[in-house]
Amino acid sequence: MAWNWRWIPNALTFLRILLVLPFAVALWAKDYRVALIIFFVAATTDAFDGFLAREFDWRTRLGAIADPLADKALLIAAYLMLTLTGVLPYWLFWLVLGRDLLIVGGGLAYHYGIGRFEMQPSLPGKCNTLIQILVALAIIVLLAGLPMQPWVIDVGVILVAFSTVLSGAHYVIVWGIRAWRAGRT
Repeated sequence: MAWNWRWIPNALTFLRILLVLPFAVALWAKDYRVALIIFFVAATTDAFDGFLAREFDWRTRLGAIADPLADKALLIAAYLMLTLTGVLPYWLFWLVLGRDLLIVGGGLAYHYGIGRFEMQPSLPGKCNTLIQILVALAIIVLLAGLPMQPWVIDVGVILVAFSTVLSGAHYVIVWGIRAWRAGRT
């Protein structure tokens, strides 16, 4: 009897979604070492489910939607908790969240106003996500009392703000042009 293992990447993605709440609670409680452990478990499951989906072609439509949502939920939780605990400025959280809402809202407007599309992350979008992850990780490492330079917070805020604005503008321009062209045909 052949086993169907195609469910494993989606199960790992949903495990990552379940880790968002304990991760947020650990950050809120300022238990940064526990938050780091949860973060690394989430990162490991993300890498492993991506490997399985690509290597064995276990891709699903559900996974294509849930995987980036799980990643975003973890990042938004990190930025929200680091903001609410006074580590990061409120304006940075609203900038990060606003960019994501702009992209989702624009995607929905395109889908319902113009037609179906497959949202592919752009290079600036991928860079922004990487910067957000690295900055959040560096800040949590610093707060956990592990070796990290204190300037990571100030430099991280600048990097995240810059990449967020740049990637948000890129999405608006690219999808605005696509919508304009689709409207002309």
